[in-house]
Amino acid sequence: MSTVLDGKTILIVEDDPDMVTALETVLADTGATIKTAMDGNAALKVAQEFDPDLILLDAMLPKRSGFLVLEKLKGTNKKRGDKPFVIMITGNVGKRHQTWAESLGVDGYINKPFRMERLLDAVEKLFTAKD
Repeated sequence: MSTVLDGKTILIVEDDPDMVTALETVLADTGATIKTAMDGNAALKVAQEFDPDLILLDAMLPKRSGFLVLEKLKGTNKKRGDKPFVIMITGNVGKRHQTWAESLGVDGYINKPFRMERLLDAVEKLFTAKD
């Protein structure tokens, strides 16, 4: 895994400080540079400044939802697989939100709670499929 993310930039967009800490801990030894944002507006600012390779995006955020962030990041010209990769992480159950995220170009969708191994597997698949 560490070679897959070595030199990459990952943006964690999450308003729960404990979740941010958990994600940072899991990704600490991957060789990636980790950036964080606690709300949707900050996420767009950090994404513009650092051009991340991967964004781990919470669906429910203050100031601007993860869905609106995803829409802005992927836009109408980008599709699934275009940089940045986006994995949405959400407590929303049901297929309606997942379908909406997929229509906006999300590359992965994971429901909370989840095992960190599942997230790492999803990340690895995104980067190895692209190579």
